[in-house]
Amino acid sequence: MRILYLADIRFPLERANGIQSMETCHALARRGHVVTLIVRPDTHVPPRDPYEFYGLPRIAALTIELAPTAPVVPARRAAYISYAIGRALGRARQDLVFTRDLGVAAMIARVPRSVRTPLVYEAHGIAADVAASLGSLLTNAPSASEAKRLRLERREARVWKTADAYVTITAGLATELTRRFGGRDHVAVIPDGVRLDTDANPGPRADTAASPAGEPRPYTIGYAGHLYPWKGVDLIIEAVAALPDVRALIIGGRDDEPDLQRVRDFAKSLDCASRVTFTGPMLPREVAPRLREADVLVLPNPASVISTRFTSPLKLFEYMAAGAPIVASGLPSIREVLRDGENALLVDPGNPPALTAAIRRLRDDAALGARLAARARADVQEYTWDRRAARLEALFAEASA
Repeated sequence: MRILYLADIRFPLERANGIQSMETCHALARRGHVVTLIVRPDTHVPPRDPYEFYGLPRIAALTIELAPTAPVVPARRAAYISYAIGRALGRARQDLVFTRDLGVAAMIARVPRSVRTPLVYEAHGIAADVAASLGSLLTNAPSASEAKRLRLERREARVWKTADAYVTITAGLATELTRRFGGRDHVAVIPDGVRLDTDANPGPRADTAASPAGEPRPYTIGYAGHLYPWKGVDLIIEAVAALPDVRALIIGGRDDEPDLQRVRDFAKSLDCASRVTFTGPMLPREVAPRLREADVLVLPNPASVISTRFTSPLKLFEYMAAGAPIVASGLPSIREVLRDGENALLVDPGNPPALTAAIRRLRDDAALGARLAARARADVQEYTWDRRAARLEALFAEASA
């Protein structure tokens, strides 16, 4: 099948949507499909090579095509959408269009099916709800007006009714879309994934050894990802403050965003800054080795419009593959993958004492941690990018029939 994947992002992109788009396209190409990924040019000088950036081998079946871009920011979105619609028309160059961009999908959905290829949309949330809650999700971000929220809701409804197939990353999201907009055919719940080829045998983590001075390394809490308020990293800082014999390794944080300084200041205010290490931005391929330095991996999302039912975090599957026990918020979206006492410890979302108690429990019970980690490692085999591509492939066949 010839698949056109549309992603209005600069490329390569270090954020989760860039990683997920590249991994999905690469996995589909490995399965024999001819995939064209259309993105905007990299803004770095010189431009970075996407295959090197993501640590993936080149593959002939995947073409990365750069859409023309406008010199000023406000015009870039319009330029990309115009180019994407032109590329989506007709069946001469592709058999199916796939995107997770609601605006692009809504514009293509306006085109009669007789003059366009089948459209498959992948939802990662409900855009109207996220936009209306941005002020509580991101530092210094304004929430959308009621007019914009209604516009996004109409757009979501149009794509739900018109797309030839629909992907959601959680069952909770599929249920909510059905409740709001009615039932439809060709809906598949397909979570995110992880690459296992580079860490199939993780081996002992770095902190199981002694420090250079010959002393045991402190018990280490690991976290990977952004530091936005809705990610809950502040709860990890509170756990470090409450457990004087542990440290935290925070893989991520950007100097050009306000959240890194916010979390640093919070650690200083709790007098534990010396036991918190921030790596700063890392290439996607560099994250897995750093995760192996942790004794416990934490997914501390508090309840939010995204976290509660709609998120399928890449870090969740990276954690499961890393070989360390997991402590996570017991949100419905997370419970679709993790089970308390079987492959993780789940705690009340947004509850610092509960998170701290679970970390302390694993620190004091190595056997429990080993059992949970082994089960998570076995369970994550169902969430590889190749498994994801196979599920998408089956849905694509339905959409094209």
